[in-house]
Amino acid sequence: MRLASVQEITQDMFEPLHIGAGEGEAITRPPISYWREVVRRFRRNRLAVVGLVVLIALVAFAFLGPFFTPWDPREQSLFDTNKPPSREHWFGTDNLGRDMFARLCYGIKVSLFVGIMAALIDLVVGVIYGGISGYFGGIVDDVMMRIVDILYGIPYIIVAILLLVVIGPGLWSVILAMTITGWVGMARLVRGQVLQLKEQEFVLAARALGASHLGIILRHLIPNAMGVIIVQMTFTIPNAIFGEAFLSFIGLGVPLPLASLGTMANDGYQYLRIYPYQLIIPALAIIMTMLGFNFVGDGLRDALDPKLRR
Repeated sequence: MRLASVQEITQDMFEPLHIGAGEGEAITRPPISYWREVVRRFRRNRLAVVGLVVLIALVAFAFLGPFFTPWDPREQSLFDTNKPPSREHWFGTDNLGRDMFARLCYGIKVSLFVGIMAALIDLVVGVIYGGISGYFGGIVDDVMMRIVDILYGIPYIIVAILLLVVIGPGLWSVILAMTITGWVGMARLVRGQVLQLKEQEFVLAARALGASHLGIILRHLIPNAMGVIIVQMTFTIPNAIFGEAFLSFIGLGVPLPLASLGTMANDGYQYLRIYPYQLIIPALAIIMTMLGFNFVGDGLRDALDPKLRR
């Protein structure tokens, strides 16, 4: 049967395709830029999209939530202490009668502010330090990296606790404590990228054309390492948020009457057996924030990897 079917195919069934001189090399698909390809790969990652949606929802909740509640996050009422979630208080009240919904909105904003500011400071210091170290190399690189190795060997949480004990708790004190040694990871990462990029042809061409050292670092090396830097920032923010929550949990973080996720968890764990919602609500907010940034970071790491580009 197979032989009979082959014999039925004749040359009359085929027709030659006439292609012009320039049509064979014509581009049939429009070119896709690098960042459009990054967005396309990021959108294919379901966990990354879920993480981005969670972060957008948290930001919207933090900034739009106060418009839907009449309560002030710092307002205390001895007649409304430890009330369970209800129509009047959607997330209940704490031991001082403060509305948990309003405090959660305020606490998320404070925690996000601490995380983003700490990540930005780590970005600036780490990029400058690592860029200079990797670009000049030699004795400059050896001395700068030995300083980084010493700082990297000291647990940052111990340094943060000691610093806050000396200067006292406060919003900017927490940010300073989180960044005093937090930039070393960014510096090591940028230094490794610069070491790889500085021997590329476009850097040698820039040197031959008379570009200054600062111009080469800012215009050629740092932009080409921006993908790795962005990914590192997405992991730095949740680490800073968790560090602030831990410091606030042990009483060295954001002082009263300010609220953060850490201070809310500190207030709620004392009544865990009686009023578990006072700890569960801020703990869920911390978990969702951490997972959101980690999912987005994993998605960006895969999307920005040039080896995965098709």
